Amino acid sequence: MLEQLLWTMVQVLLILLLAPLVQGIIKKTKARLQNRIGAPILQPYYDIIKYLKKDAIISNQASWLTRAVPYLNFGIILTAGLLIPTVWNKTPLGFAGDLVMIVYLFAAARFLAALTALDAGSAFGGMGSSRDMALSAIAEPALFLAAVVVLLDGGTTKLEQVAWLSAQKDWSLFDPAYGLACLAMLIVVITETGRIPVDNPDTHLELTMIHEGLLLEYSGRYLGLMVWAAQIKQLLILTLFIDLFFPWGIALAPGLGSLAAASGVYLVKLVILGVGLAFIETAYAKIRLFQVPKLLASSMVLSLLAIMVRIAK
Repeated sequence: MLEQLLWTMVQVLLILLLAPLVQGIIKKTKARLQNRIGAPILQPYYDIIKYLKKDAIISNQASWLTRAVPYLNFGIILTAGLLIPTVWNKTPLGFAGDLVMIVYLFAAARFLAALTALDAGSAFGGMGSSRDMALSAIAEPALFLAAVVVLLDGGTTKLEQVAWLSAQKDWSLFDPAYGLACLAMLIVVITETGRIPVDNPDTHLELTMIHEGLLLEYSGRYLGLMVWAAQIKQLLILTLFIDLFFPWGIALAPGLGSLAAASGVYLVKLVILGVGLAFIETAYAKIRLFQVPKLLASSMVLSLLAIMVRIAK
């Protein structure tokens, strides 16, 4: 019991502290690749602290929902984080849910954010929420479908067992089914984290923004919580990608030495993924909105091919 409580606290601290760091690494790498100095890697921490210190201004037309959702959204995303293995294959809430529950928790957080974007009745909020919900109808099935190949090998949707089994295998990406599924999952990662070429997190232009459109009505501490929750979701999506396709190095048993080594490996993987996302953002331009469903459809086709290859073996 004490071990479970201690591990829950460590997992929560790990998620809360690493989420802004990953965002900072992506932004700094992207700036350097574009021959800019860019903001410091720790800038996301400074931004969140600044937002949380400020008072919030809410539209007179907004209801209680706008005030409650930042806390609900943050709690839901954090709960999903307690179901995803990070440095140890055991999770604090692993007994209560699996990958299906994680997808539903992400969907619940997205639904609440879209609902409050409509709450104040502004045109931009409605536009952002309609775009986000339209993409989620394809992105969420694509996420689950991309994971199916790995889940078939594990014979379960419990990420604890999947990570444990995958960590003991050889380099599975040489397997064509895993390679196709990994590529499909990478497209989902870019979509779910709101990065270029699907979305541009650095702009508020009405023609391009998707996720940012949901946050326009927020300010002060409410904006800080929503931004922090988005960064945590980004960290969790990257961690899910690592657990499914690059689980090697994760601790399979408790112990200070093994957990410390796994923490170092986990951080290296996050840095590599963050730099990789920055390369993709620099190499590609944002695609037009109506092309995003085609991109996600290609992810689903790759996943289906991966499943067929896996079954045919």
